[in-house]
Amino acid sequence: MAALPATIFTFLLLGGIAVADHAFSPTIEGMNRLIYSALSPKVVLGVAAHPDDLDFFAGGTMASFARQGAEVYYLILTDGGKGSSDPAMTPKHLRDIRRREQREAAKVLGVKDVFFCDYQDGTLENTLDVRRDVVKVIRQLKPDVVVTIDPSELYAARQGVVNHPDHRAAGQATLDATYPLARDHMSFPELLEAGYKPHNTATLLLIRMEAAAATFAVDVSELQELKFQALAAHASQFNDLDYMKQWSREICAVAGNPYGYAYAEPFVRIDIK
Repeated sequence: MAALPATIFTFLLLGGIAVADHAFSPTIEGMNRLIYSALSPKVVLGVAAHPDDLDFFAGGTMASFARQGAEVYYLILTDGGKGSSDPAMTPKHLRDIRRREQREAAKVLGVKDVFFCDYQDGTLENTLDVRRDVVKVIRQLKPDVVVTIDPSELYAARQGVVNHPDHRAAGQATLDATYPLARDHMSFPELLEAGYKPHNTATLLLIRMEAAAATFAVDVSELQELKFQALAAHASQFNDLDYMKQWSREICAVAGNPYGYAYAEPFVRIDIK
């Protein structure tokens, strides 16, 4: 087939909806760098397994949305009670520390409120109960955008990182909760009876550690230091904050490069039909 003009190729690829803001190269590499129309949500919900997950991987994005005027919320699914090498630490004490740290970090970024579940750290699974808890919060807040970790990313080989199984379970439960469970009135009828009406979320942003498979990026060039202030609140987790800053910068620099941003946070974007 003869090469198509970039704008026509983009139009066909996206099912007849032209959403690219910039020139698009019709190559496999270009297909992984779609730049969609900007997001201007009114309500954003981030769902993750542990305190600090959203701040590290999407803190700049959350701060950006908050600065645009969005109401931003976090839902943390586990108690975070296993994230310590201190032999004197107890899960309950660590849970209390980490919840306090998460609230402090969220305040730095402009997050309006943080919801916590009590699933045990290290054992999170995509169960009916977890999905119900996520659906409940989605129906309560009615977010335009839901942010969670991409459950398909098992590891980031170039960075030598295995994606925590709690991360993947949280991401898959959130995907399932967002679509179709929060939408369908016959899913979890007990929630409907309690007044939690169905809600259609417009967009999912799935956090990526490696940017190669990302299809969307949020410019966080001017928000790096604010993000690092939020990370500093997680003192129980980051013994070497300078190392974590460097790792974050590397991820964001690679993610931003295709879009001309100094730093960006990478996502797979799904605009739900």
